[in-house]
Amino acid sequence: MTTPTTGGTGSPKNAAGPDSTANDEFVAQDFSHEQEGFHQGLKPRQLQMIAIGGAIGTGLFLGAGGRLATAGPALAIVFAICGVFAFFILRALGELVLHRPSSGSFISYAREFFGEKFAYAAGWMYFLNWAMTAIVDTTAVALYLQYWSAFTSAPQWLLALIALAVVLSLNLVAVKVFGEMEFWFALIKVTALVIFLIIGVVWLAAAFPVTQDGNSIDTGLAVLRDNGGILPKGLLPAVLIIQGVVFAYAAIELVGTASGETQNPEKVVPRAINTVIIRIAVFYVGSLVLLSLLLPYTSYKAGESPFVTFFGSLGNPQVGEIAGSIMNFVVLTAALSSLNAGLYSTGRVLHSMGMNGSAPKFTTVMSKGGVPYGGILLTAAITLLGVGLNAIVPDQAFEIVLNVSALGIVTAWATIILCQMKFRQFVKEGKAKAPTFRMPGAPYTSWITLAFLVAVLVLMAIDWPIGTITVASLVIIIPLLILGWFLQRDRILQIAAIREGVTGPFPITGRDPGQQAKRDGE
Repeated sequence: MTTPTTGGTGSPKNAAGPDSTANDEFVAQDFSHEQEGFHQGLKPRQLQMIAIGGAIGTGLFLGAGGRLATAGPALAIVFAICGVFAFFILRALGELVLHRPSSGSFISYAREFFGEKFAYAAGWMYFLNWAMTAIVDTTAVALYLQYWSAFTSAPQWLLALIALAVVLSLNLVAVKVFGEMEFWFALIKVTALVIFLIIGVVWLAAAFPVTQDGNSIDTGLAVLRDNGGILPKGLLPAVLIIQGVVFAYAAIELVGTASGETQNPEKVVPRAINTVIIRIAVFYVGSLVLLSLLLPYTSYKAGESPFVTFFGSLGNPQVGEIAGSIMNFVVLTAALSSLNAGLYSTGRVLHSMGMNGSAPKFTTVMSKGGVPYGGILLTAAITLLGVGLNAIVPDQAFEIVLNVSALGIVTAWATIILCQMKFRQFVKEGKAKAPTFRMPGAPYTSWITLAFLVAVLVLMAIDWPIGTITVASLVIIIPLLILGWFLQRDRILQIAAIREGVTGPFPITGRDPGQQAKRDGE
């Protein structure tokens, strides 16, 4: 079987065309050209921290304050439920990664299992997610910097521009620089949570009181008993915040993209994924349970880190001030981490799309260090729009783009589950080898996870006005995707026609199921 090579434009050449393989009993697709030029520069410790960092972000450090005020202690249960589904999505992605590690991640798998149209739509929706997230992150970095008096006089747009320039520069150097940045960003977040968990447990065990509005309050179960229990505002608020909690787990899928640049992914990836559920239980659920037992839910508020609220209740104003600066630094690193991950991920995904005709040719360009800088620069260019928003409407910039990214992440996770289900079908039909790392409870857990994502979309749609408008934006997005497909279709199909096993916009993975095993033995 001929393996395609790539020319300067990124399209395969000298590959066996459809006619030359028409009589083969089995024709497997070959996507090896997508990985050409990448360096396996990520170390196991970096991939471990990328997996952890993707599951811990500003959704906990900052967003949990407002959600505790809205739903009360039940927030811990909501985070646990959403965490289980996040783990299922990661396990589904793990099956696909061990089937074929790819820096194109689930976009490449969508192309393999569902064809070019599906991959085109999923790829651009994922790009939309990270492009909007990058705008949110640059805005957030500027806001967090203005917490300190040294930056209050600086224009918000200037701080956003500096943050983008710094992270972009480091992303263009080499993948190992990205990995090292993510390692330290994640370590800072984990260290902050460990310190809080230790102090919180000691405070509860010793029955130390806290102070609220000048009054001393006992900690422990009495906090729940005296403030309406686990569901102080009823079940409905807890259900409605599910959509917001889900997006606190955004970026967990980054481990799939990173697998293409990791040595021994078959060993490293399962270990990284399996530890995520433990960290979710300890860091997310554990932290929220402690916060609920240390202070009444009415003490927390939107726009303020719940950890700052707790340390401010210890009775010493200086402790609260120091804690505020520390936690602001932590959420600052979380925003920088997300911006760093967004530039990294979209660069790789756009490279994969460009190699197959779905993205402009310049996205396939790579540096000698194995960095797909064409795609990274495209994302950075879109992010500059966010800098412009910070200059024109600084107060609304964060809210304008935050919800648009939600559609992209739901699409991404649904694509992962659908690809995993299709992969299992191919295994059953003898078209692919059985995975050594399996999603527990599949296919039932796959269907349940898919239903959960649909429910999240419904919750978004009924969340008037922001969520409703966000879902309604699909009326604009879908026609744009259709228009883009027809504009790019000729180039996409030209490349697909000379890729082994593909003769058009739909995949042909096998002509005679079960024959691959026979051929492997010959």
